[in-house]
Amino acid sequence: MSGYGGGRRTQAERDVITVEIGYALFSAVFAAAVLFGAVAGPALLFELPDLAEKSLLRAGLALAPVVLLVRVVSVLVRLRGGGAQPSQPGRTSPDS
Repeated sequence: MSGYGGGRRTQAERDVITVEIGYALFSAVFAAAVLFGAVAGPALLFELPDLAEKSLLRAGLALAPVVLLVRVVSVLVRLRGGGAQPSQPGRTSPDS
């Protein structure tokens, strides 16, 4: 099995990828739930006119999957393009 960089991935690299995927999924589900609650919550908590209630629920159901997908993709793209870590904690470039 060849990894992304041409060589085999170490167990530590595979563990990092697994943790990042888990973080991406968990944070995406959380963000989608918060957004759904913010948009559709008033329709679920208060008695609103029928059109407003349906509109808020549909908007929440339409936006939540979009936020979920955008969050997962953004976290995984950051992982892929992350590159090497600085050699010393707190340093951002080799010459600093």
